[in-house]
Amino acid sequence: MTSAPPLPDTMKAVLLTGHGGLDKLVYSDVPTPQAAPDEVVIRVGACGLNNTDINTRTAWYSKVVDQAIGDGGADGFSDVNDTDGSWGSGAIQFPVIQGADVVGRIVAVGTDVTPDRIGERVIIDPWLLGHGDWQNTQNSGYFGSECNGGFAEYTKVRSANALHITSNFTDAELATFPCAYTTAENLVNRTAPRPGETIVITGASGGVGSAAIQLCRLRGCRVIAVASLSKADLLRELGADIVIDRNTDDLEMALRDAVGCPVDIALDVVGAPMFMALVNTLRQGGRYSTSGCIAGPMANFDLRQLIYKDLQLTGATICPPGTMHRVVGMIETGALKPLLAETFELKELARAQKVFMQKQHVGNIVVTP
Repeated sequence: MTSAPPLPDTMKAVLLTGHGGLDKLVYSDVPTPQAAPDEVVIRVGACGLNNTDINTRTAWYSKVVDQAIGDGGADGFSDVNDTDGSWGSGAIQFPVIQGADVVGRIVAVGTDVTPDRIGERVIIDPWLLGHGDWQNTQNSGYFGSECNGGFAEYTKVRSANALHITSNFTDAELATFPCAYTTAENLVNRTAPRPGETIVITGASGGVGSAAIQLCRLRGCRVIAVASLSKADLLRELGADIVIDRNTDDLEMALRDAVGCPVDIALDVVGAPMFMALVNTLRQGGRYSTSGCIAGPMANFDLRQLIYKDLQLTGATICPPGTMHRVVGMIETGALKPLLAETFELKELARAQKVFMQKQHVGNIVVTP
């Protein structure tokens, strides 16, 4: 491994020691990572939080859990199955350093990586896709889940996933992009929106939802955001044409009144409470796509809506190769705006997660070493 100057033997990191509550996050000294032949070591400038961190810590992905994420976010769930606690229904190897949204500089490289990369400012593509069938979960890992991530002073990743970036944004601002914007770009692409179409976005003030607003506007679509009305002005600045109160008693009627016609596309990260209202407002041949269900995974579904309206329903998790490269390109051209809600020190990660789970913020929360 080539490095300049030498790296310290140990570093500070937050270890996830098992499934459970916030007490499972332990700030500790651990060995500094060393690069394998095709890897680089990055001094972390900032690392963003996302729902995957909470879902994995609590084992919310486990099929025995049927509650909303927030019901067990702080203390964990009482009944989980450790064997399917990850997004891909596999087991997590503890302890693990989470954190997918890393921005920093390369400080060391493996033997197969050119030393010219040392000093590069990079942003990590969190999807660790293998060759061949990238949608096979056995061939698709996630940074900070199937391997150690960025809630640390240093991290390592294969060189191909450390993308050079040129931007005037701060590290903390850039750390709002990787998970949220790759997820949103994939979510949007699954419905193939066309200019002029009307798109409803739930959870619109969160990281994925606010990213989806911008991405849909870039495609020339009319955007209806579902969120707290206290956040309406900021969402309109991002490109939302209409903001509907997420606490409305009848979301279906509110959508029909606001839009004035059936909806072309629904992009959903909220889940059960809003699912049927969204489906009911879709036009003939409409499209629904989801990348999350933070308010609950179990939804009643009238199959007649799917059958007789010729609907397309899709899930959106594993991002196709090249997704993060497109996001970087949009960042560098100024097409995308970071939404940095709040910054915490790394040692405050448990407090940062607590604030994150309260869902009072707009955009993303970030920690810095």
